Amino acid sequence: MWHLVCGDNAVAGVSHVIGQEAAAGLRVLRDDLAVGPLGDVDTPPCAARAAFWGAVWPAGLMPVPDFAADLPADAQWLAGLALQERPVTVWHGDSASEQLLLARVAHALEGSGVSLIEVPCGTGNSWVQSRQAVAMHAPQALLTLAKPRVVEAERRASLAAQWRAAVADDGLIHRWQAGRFTAEDYQIIDAALLRHARAEPQPLARVMAEVMARCDGFFATDFFLFWRARELAASGQLLVDGEPGEHGYSGLQVRRSS
Repeated sequence: MWHLVCGDNAVAGVSHVIGQEAAAGLRVLRDDLAVGPLGDVDTPPCAARAAFWGAVWPAGLMPVPDFAADLPADAQWLAGLALQERPVTVWHGDSASEQLLLARVAHALEGSGVSLIEVPCGTGNSWVQSRQAVAMHAPQALLTLAKPRVVEAERRASLAAQWRAAVADDGLIHRWQAGRFTAEDYQIIDAALLRHARAEPQPLARVMAEVMARCDGFFATDFFLFWRARELAASGQLLVDGEPGEHGYSGLQVRRSS
């Protein structure tokens, strides 16, 4: 059986639940599908998707992932799932990225006889006050929580349709709430960064944390928000200065330009 998780932070907990032998079938999908263009994510060489992540990654932060190799490799591997016989289990919580991964896998398996199993680990919604991603559960808690269930034909078809819609809608951010995805551009998240910046300098990390704490529908990561802050600085709406420090941003200060 294959076990799929979204991101490295989910590996320890899921491995604890399934055991060492089954963990040989654990595959990590690292692409945060909630942000950036999805139009070519399933179409190697996934050039637009790779270019997006190349822009997001902070300059000088090492090692730099090989997006141009890793993203098409994931796409090819997922496309091959329907041609093999091992059941596929997707572990997911309330992260829009996890939910998009589930939908992506349902689409990849469409028309095949390969079993799709899900292990829901969330609340069923992505409100900041209560949402849970797989990686947010301690391994022992995940062991108690995990209840695999087969994804039946009607739900598989619905999920696959959701994935096709997300790929085709030209959205740059996808939020997940009440079982549905909505698409938007970067204006709302940019406005949140501008709203929490002040006239006087303050740590950029603090501003990003304020945005994260109020971001319903998807987990806005530090690297994604740091990229948006850089874009706002490039357009003259924010002023960012200081020494980059850890993660490329920990020593930076930010203020509104006017």
